[in-house]
Amino acid sequence: MKRGIAILLSLTVLVTVGYFTISKWAIRHETLTFYDASRNNRPVQVDVAIRRDKEMQANAGMITLPVAILNHGNTVKFTEYSFLANVFAARGYISISIQHDLPTDPPMVTKVGELYVGRQPQYLRGVANIRFAVGEMQKVQPNADYEHLTVVGHSAGADISMYFAKLHPELVKKVVTLDNLRVPFMTDGRFKILTFRSKDPQFKTDPGVIPTEEICEKAGITVVRTEFQHNDMRDTGPDTAKESIQGMLDKFLEDDSPLKPVTSKTSPLMTDAGPVAPFVPVAPPTTPAAPLQN
Repeated sequence: MKRGIAILLSLTVLVTVGYFTISKWAIRHETLTFYDASRNNRPVQVDVAIRRDKEMQANAGMITLPVAILNHGNTVKFTEYSFLANVFAARGYISISIQHDLPTDPPMVTKVGELYVGRQPQYLRGVANIRFAVGEMQKVQPNADYEHLTVVGHSAGADISMYFAKLHPELVKKVVTLDNLRVPFMTDGRFKILTFRSKDPQFKTDPGVIPTEEICEKAGITVVRTEFQHNDMRDTGPDTAKESIQGMLDKFLEDDSPLKPVTSKTSPLMTDAGPVAPFVPVAPPTTPAAPLQN
């Protein structure tokens, strides 16, 4: 009996690995650059990941592609989350990873007492980038559902994702965050949310960002507390972290049942952000650290 279970588990692992490996070979990546005339021709680069067979079907008008928008962390490139983009592409999505920051942009400045500790300008810029990129992608691939987006992000990109959902809930179907530290979760139950939380003493979530377990259950928010470091949640992270996130993300995407909105009048639409102090590392690292993303 034990031998049979062991064989079954081995087969399950092989099927999972094979799924992502085969899908990866079938996925096409392309980088496009658009220029936003309303913002002094600001360049907005996107990395598009799509399964070749699904792209052919969409181009033939046979299917409408679901759309995933990926948002990178602070100082990290838009191309550093291919492990996430490939999961969406393997699932038949068109995955659009957006470059939010430019070398000419002013540095992120934290301001005690301001909303999100002064990061709101970066979030608003990210929202503008998403809206612009979606509009341009409609011209490139019209056979996709741009009115029901799955928005995804890591760190500052996760905050951008949640902020976009806050401003444009009518355009959002699902939200996936990896360590959003500043922007509180939407709790009105309009869409499902999956969030991965790191176990990292240098990156702490601000008070009020994560709702209580009771509110999460009512609002359709799944909180996954991992043993990973904050910077493990991108392409440079260990395979164990990426494979674990891929597996849970794939399961989350598989469940496409509708979520009924929360009707309780006492549940807030968004947990209170409140003024919070800027994050300060507990202790200086002993080895060269990866770029901070907060």
